[in-house]
Amino acid sequence: MKVYDKKNVASSLQYEILIEVLRKAFTSKISAPERVQHTIEDKNGSDATLLMMPAWKIGKHIGIKIVSVFPENTIQNMSAVHANYFLMDANDGSPIAVMDGTELTLRRTACASALAADYLVNKNADTLLIIGTGNLAPHLIKAHCEVRDYSKILIWGRNKVKAEKMARSLDIMDKEIMVMNDLKEALNIADVISCATLSKRPLIVGDWIKPGQHFDLVGAFTPEMAEVDSQTIAMSKVVVDTYEGALSESGELITALKEGHIKKKHILSDLRELILGEKNIRNHSNDITLFKSVGTALEDLAAAELVIKKNK
Repeated sequence: MKVYDKKNVASSLQYEILIEVLRKAFTSKISAPERVQHTIEDKNGSDATLLMMPAWKIGKHIGIKIVSVFPENTIQNMSAVHANYFLMDANDGSPIAVMDGTELTLRRTACASALAADYLVNKNADTLLIIGTGNLAPHLIKAHCEVRDYSKILIWGRNKVKAEKMARSLDIMDKEIMVMNDLKEALNIADVISCATLSKRPLIVGDWIKPGQHFDLVGAFTPEMAEVDSQTIAMSKVVVDTYEGALSESGELITALKEGHIKKKHILSDLRELILGEKNIRNHSNDITLFKSVGTALEDLAAAELVIKKNK
């Protein structure tokens, strides 16, 4: 059994290539049942999360990712998310590889968002706003820049020191990078807003958004979490990565449905339908679009297979 560390995974999962691999994976025959999720109380009395995400392709591979999410880690400047990915032969169950699931998750999540943006963002979008300063944020910036030629990158985080540090670390040429103090002001400037936080209260309210914007929500993955309010959801044309995952795990959608702001039919498409052209979402430049991602195991399997392919 081979072992692929963070460096191996990173070098194998280039954003441009992974976006195209995911474009194909979402329309292929990969079985990815709903993930198993457990809440675990840590020593500080805060809730951590344990996730197990299996997927398989008949005659090819079986994979499972085991993930832990400890939000309080960020206080100690530690990563909130840790993961490992195990890949097996689907014909006999024999182990093939274990790889750094954290790096794999960061890159596949960012590339899934960029893939959705390729269909939903206005072609002339110029300014990208990233909300959040965790490990995922730089990957989102780089992946989004593969599908649109942004000239300005705005960064907002609750910790300005972290936001400034991230801005300095970005190796993106020919982009104006600005750290914003005021989130409302940043939203007024941005064409695309990508949120990657673990917030339990909405950071964005509907009164702040404007026509033509696209929202990419990837941080909240439990019913108790939310990055935007229900008004924002109601004002947007909503696409999800998968219906099953979004309806059971997306705090923003669950709350908006429960409070009566939207009905299920407000969720217009999943990513598979969008890629196949079965649903046409952005019909006008003033449409407000929103992609809600909670993650799906098919993304992990597709990324893991790419790692194996690149290291043959």
